[in-house]
Amino acid sequence: MFSFSSSRLVDRPFDWAYQLEDLGYSGWEIVNEGRQKLTPESLVEVERIIETTDLTITIHLPYSDLNLASVNQPIWEETVRQMKSCLDISSEFARLAVLHPGHFSPLGMQMQDSAWSQAILGIQQVCDRAADLDIKIAVENMVNMPAVLGKRPEEILGILETVDRENVGFIFDVGHANTNGNVLDFLKLKDKIIHIHMHDNHGERDEHLPVGNGTVPWKKVVSCLRDYKGRIVTESRSLEEGQRSVNRLKKLMKIG
Repeated sequence: MFSFSSSRLVDRPFDWAYQLEDLGYSGWEIVNEGRQKLTPESLVEVERIIETTDLTITIHLPYSDLNLASVNQPIWEETVRQMKSCLDISSEFARLAVLHPGHFSPLGMQMQDSAWSQAILGIQQVCDRAADLDIKIAVENMVNMPAVLGKRPEEILGILETVDRENVGFIFDVGHANTNGNVLDFLKLKDKIIHIHMHDNHGERDEHLPVGNGTVPWKKVVSCLRDYKGRIVTESRSLEEGQRSVNRLKKLMKIG
């Protein structure tokens, strides 16, 4: 049920992954950037982890310096290319990949309809490649930052309906929703949720605190999602904070 993910733990990620099961995790979400980037060398490490643990692997597609909503065609094409490449590389061990829908560039702010069209087309192309590889694509709701797409429930719902692919769904990032003050509104889309990121904050910025250390209404969240059967990923700043989140979630869910 619980997976660990962190883009902040960059020191030897393929070593600390072996500790996850002892901390209460049954999965690892690899962020395909930086030290966790999937390369021929790192794939050897991933394969060793898969062979020697029972961890379920999911993938977070790359996002730094990339933009599915770019109206600069070469940038958009490179974004789609890198995402497809990540799917190809991870297709032997991952059945779900997380995707950021993009953002308005300064020019995109002046051409918002075009930027949205680019985002939809890009997600469709990524979904089509993923379908060939038997991978689901989870579109993530985003943090409260200017020009970012997917901050509101109606935006996410519009993306899913317009993309119109059987293998696309919604990843509910609870912490991101809290920065926008719409956690409970997003819970109305619970039937669309295929993956969850859980972390906490005080509603102003993306702090990635342990569950219970901020202002997220966790009792309401857990109660509303009681029938959810997918993976819950704690996006944490450290292994210790991740374990704290898992322990608190288990208490809320009355597990163990």
